[in-house]
Order: sequence, then C-alpha cells, then structure tokens
Amino acid sequence: MRAIEISSPGGPEVLVPTTRPIPEPGPGEVLIKVAAAGINRPDVFQRMGSYAPPPGASDLPGLEVAGEIVKGDVAAGGFNIGDKVCALVAGGGYAEYCVAPVEQCLHIPAGLSMVEAAGLPETYFTVWSNVFDRGGLTGSETLLVHGGASGIGTTAVQLATALGHKVFATVGSDERVQAVEALGAVKGINYKTQEYVAEVKALTGGRGVDVILDMVAGDYIGRDIKALADDGRIVVIATLGGNKSTFDSSELMRRRLTITGSTLRPRPVAFKGLIAKALQLHVWPLLTAGKIKPIIHCTLPLEQAAKGHAMMEAGEQIGKIILTT
Repeated sequence: MRAIEISSPGGPEVLVPTTRPIPEPGPGEVLIKVAAAGINRPDVFQRMGSYAPPPGASDLPGLEVAGEIVKGDVAAGGFNIGDKVCALVAGGGYAEYCVAPVEQCLHIPAGLSMVEAAGLPETYFTVWSNVFDRGGLTGSETLLVHGGASGIGTTAVQLATALGHKVFATVGSDERVQAVEALGAVKGINYKTQEYVAEVKALTGGRGVDVILDMVAGDYIGRDIKALADDGRIVVIATLGGNKSTFDSSELMRRRLTITGSTLRPRPVAFKGLIAKALQLHVWPLLTAGKIKPIIHCTLPLEQAAKGHAMMEAGEQIGKIILTT
C-alpha cells in the first residue's frame, strides 16, 4: 500500500511517500480501506519528534480515517464487511489501509461524504471527552473556546451551540471572527486586537464563563482564571503557548475553580469506545439532521501531506485539512 512516513524528525519535508505491507487486524480490530484521513496538530508534533506514538501503535502519522471495512472482527462492533465508517486510530491514518479498534469505529452519518467523515473522529472524540465529560458543561452554562477556527474549535463551537450553550471563541483574524460567528458563536474575539478577558467579562455582565477549552496554555492560564465564573473549569488539551504557567493559586480556592486537562491518544480502547457510544447517541443525530457539520478547509492528495502540515503550521486553515487516497 502507499503511505506517508516520517523519515526523521523535522519540518514538513520529512514526510515522504513510501510503500508498506497492508497491516493485519487483530482481535477486536478491523482493516479499513482508507478514502480520506484528517491532519491534526498531534501529527505535526509527532513529525517534529515531540509526540511519540503509544506502544503498539503504527509509526505512520494519522489519527482519523474514513473508508470501507474490508476485513477483521466486525461482529465485535456490530458492523459488516463493506460498511462505510469513520474511525479514531492511534496512528497509521496516512495510508491506503489502516487498522482500527472496532470499538472506535462509527457509521458515517447519512448525507456526509468520506472527506467530511474523515474530519469527525479526532475532533468530536476530543471535544466530547473534554468539554462535556471532563469539563462538565451542562444546563445553561457558557463556554469559551480558544483557537475557535481550528478543527477542534469549529467542532466545539458548533456542538456546544447546538446543545443550547452560549459560546465565545478567540481567533486570530477578523475573517475568522466572521467564520466562528457564522457557526453559532455569540461572539468571536480577535486576540490580536482585543483583550479576551475584558471582552468575556463585558459579554457576560462581569460574571465570566463556566468552561474554557484551552489549547494554548502558557500565560493563557492566568488570564483564563480571570475570565472564569465562580466554580468554573479550565480544560487544557494542548500547550501551543508553552508548558509553564503562572497564576494566583488562591483564586482556585476562593472561587472553587478547577484546572484539568487530558490527552486522548494514549487512553485505552475501552475508554475511547465509551466516547464513541456517547457520540452515537448524542451527536450523530445532530450530524444526520444537518444541525452541525465538519468544516473542511481543503483536501489534498495523500502524497501532499507535507503541504498540509505546512499549511497547518502557518495557521492558514479554518476547519480541517483532509488527505485523500
């Protein structure tokens, strides 16, 4: 099969086409003939040598795919050979064939193309697990999303809005402000020209927001705390702004605040399987009804994976960059 491998840690140019044997699925796994695969920020970190795949995972990048099940333990997940699915994987997505745990597969929602479906797993698994499970967003609570125009961001804005929450999002341009507001955000905040803490406070009558989805970290954490309502929660899912944060710890106690975070890739299959079931129940009907949708910035042939990585690092995209086989 054709695949894209990381020849050595480095820039986008180290992503090179190669030929690999088609992988064999084991117990509880299926083999998917890949039609499309999403590019995600962890792929960039892996390419740079700072995010190794978990033990037993493919060394090929790629954490989400859409395609057709051609082989494997379909009965374990209630599927059939020939079913069109999308799947969350721990690696191996940049290839013509990919093995996936059957528990992490989901039928492609009616009306969505393979390209659109390839933009679902990594973002929707991540947003559901962190915003709703870990962050506990519920009732009439409000959400602030940093990086609102990213794949994760556009997903979080749409999903929380569809479930009845007011959402605010930070973005890096006025064009992106318009984009996130078109997806349902009450307000897009251009962090290059506006101070997001002051904006959030003004928009919430001085109260602050209940949950913040933060993929920046660094000095954002101290500012996030100021933007939180009492009993608020910060959920960190990436550290694009750095690993070190300084803040007033007494605020956590006095206002009963929570700072938490997670990474999804190394979690057990059973854990991800529970997220898949929650998505099937709560989110897939919204996708089928057209109330939310994956935002696709562009598609590229598999062999142009390096171009996709360069585009992501330059921050050019709104939504997902998808590779097609």
